[in-house]
Amino acid sequence: MRVNVKGISCSGKTTFSRELAERLRVPYLELDAVHHGPNWTEASAEELQARVRKFMASAHEGWVIDGNYEPKLGDLVLGAADRIVWLDPPLRVALRRLWRRTSTRIRDDVELWSGNRESWRGGFLGWNSLFVWTLRSWIRHRHEWPREFAADARVVRLRSVGEARRWLDEQ
Repeated sequence: MRVNVKGISCSGKTTFSRELAERLRVPYLELDAVHHGPNWTEASAEELQARVRKFMASAHEGWVIDGNYEPKLGDLVLGAADRIVWLDPPLRVALRRLWRRTSTRIRDDVELWSGNRESWRGGFLGWNSLFVWTLRSWIRHRHEWPREFAADARVVRLRSVGEARRWLDEQ
């Protein structure tokens, strides 16, 4: 089974994907981890594609990949996926999680990928903050993904924590 888990920031992608990969006994890749380099530098499309291809080639029994990097990956992950899981909780749930997760990471000085750390500015202040990115992504996905995925039988849209838990329990 090859699964791409999609959703906005703090929709639960990482937690859900790790649990799914464990249940399916397949490797897991968090796209954020291979996209963000030191000082929040972003991988080029070519670099990201090479890293993802290498992971996919090494995962002979299947994989779980979480993330939405189609502008850089094109159809690489979506085209290879047997199942696409769209985690789509209410915006208030994601924003509450965003506040809790980001403020905890800042308070506890948590190191993320490649030595990066979150900050109040990066998390909540300005047009490029994670908070604004989450809002913009939620709006964009609400408009684009239903049309994009409407005829795709591989897509499962889970709109609550309960739906996500029930779906995982069936795997």
